[in-house]
Amino acid sequence: MKSHKNLILLKLTIAVAIPLSASLLQAQVTTPSSAPPVSAPPLTTQASTTSTTGKALIKAKEAVAAAKEKLGVHKSNTVEPQIKGASSSVIALKDPVAIVDGVKISKADLEKAFKEAVASSNMNPATLTADQKIQGYHQILDALIMEKLVDKKSTETEISDADVNTEIEKIKKQFPTTDAFNAELKKSDQTIEKFTANLKKSMRQTKWMKSQIQGKDVVTDADAQKFYNENITQFANPDMVKASHILFLVPQGAPDSVVTAKEQAAKAAITRAKKGEDFSKLAVELSEEPGAKERGGDLGFFSKNQMVPEFATAAFNQKVGSVSDTPVKTKFGFHVIKVSEKKPAGTASFNEVKANIIAYLQNQKRRAAFKAEMQQLRQAAKIENFLPAPAVITPATIKPTPAPGNTGVKASDAKSPSESSSGNAPAAPVNGAKS
Repeated sequence: MKSHKNLILLKLTIAVAIPLSASLLQAQVTTPSSAPPVSAPPLTTQASTTSTTGKALIKAKEAVAAAKEKLGVHKSNTVEPQIKGASSSVIALKDPVAIVDGVKISKADLEKAFKEAVASSNMNPATLTADQKIQGYHQILDALIMEKLVDKKSTETEISDADVNTEIEKIKKQFPTTDAFNAELKKSDQTIEKFTANLKKSMRQTKWMKSQIQGKDVVTDADAQKFYNENITQFANPDMVKASHILFLVPQGAPDSVVTAKEQAAKAAITRAKKGEDFSKLAVELSEEPGAKERGGDLGFFSKNQMVPEFATAAFNQKVGSVSDTPVKTKFGFHVIKVSEKKPAGTASFNEVKANIIAYLQNQKRRAAFKAEMQQLRQAAKIENFLPAPAVITPATIKPTPAPGNTGVKASDAKSPSESSSGNAPAAPVNGAKS
């Protein structure tokens, strides 16, 4: 599981490396999935970020993930594709790397943005071939070009200092103390003045972009019903359980004394819960899961294959309304589980998934509107791109090379309860799940 601290650091570094509006646009113009909307219980710390800036920051993270996919880089315990003929990762770049309506994008800016994106995606730059780097450079440069275009268009958009200060205060509240916030600023090589300027710029660009899609994302009930009728097989659900949990994290390699202490803490929590204390309040007080305070440990509905096996088995075997008799041990630590509802396999009704469908179709329309807007901006602009042409990566040019000693996906890749719905791949929608 990713720590809350690391998420905030990602927000800070991305705000400098790639301006948020560019990252937002980069995510928006990605070809949307044709699959129906899915249930996504708010299981990640991102779910608690509701501000405009927060949402843009989330899109920045998604944009980095998209860049990672473009690079063709996977986790270290999976097969790494090697591009035939790419024997060196050293690339000579011109300076500037691009000129957008007379405004230069320097080699240094591109390299800094690329470095930050690679670091934020937990990739090892040493494993990237020259062709993979070129793919990544083009992905990041596209974002920087879009940022220049949007920045030019949004110059007259007004953002008050009061609004910026409000956003900064919201971000600060995600840190335990002001000193902790300042320490992260310093760690990411920023001053509060620089951070404030970047934030105001991002808010201005985001406000302008929103104005461009206003009224272009209308979805009627008839639209949603049509989508449901045409994709009804996609709304079939397996057996589902709705549960909450209190997690006591156990770091990998922790000494026996720490493991024992965590287990005892979980047992104490079980005792308190069985005596009648409010489970959600206990989760807020005790759980070490990121986002527990916002959700009270609620995991929403989930199927058996969405959780690590130990957790899933325990939750599905428990009775509705019960709290686990003993701590449930997974690779993440000890869990105390409360099951609040169960649903048998079946097909979700239209009313149960209507809100999800509308949100999904609205998002598709927003993506299309953003894509059309950016195409118009590009066509009207003079853009000179001096990067080497990217290699054409096809199945014929990729040669899979297994990592030493790697025989496949490790059990450690299984998702924790807090990560089960955070991925991008669509899954079957859940009956009655909230969007």
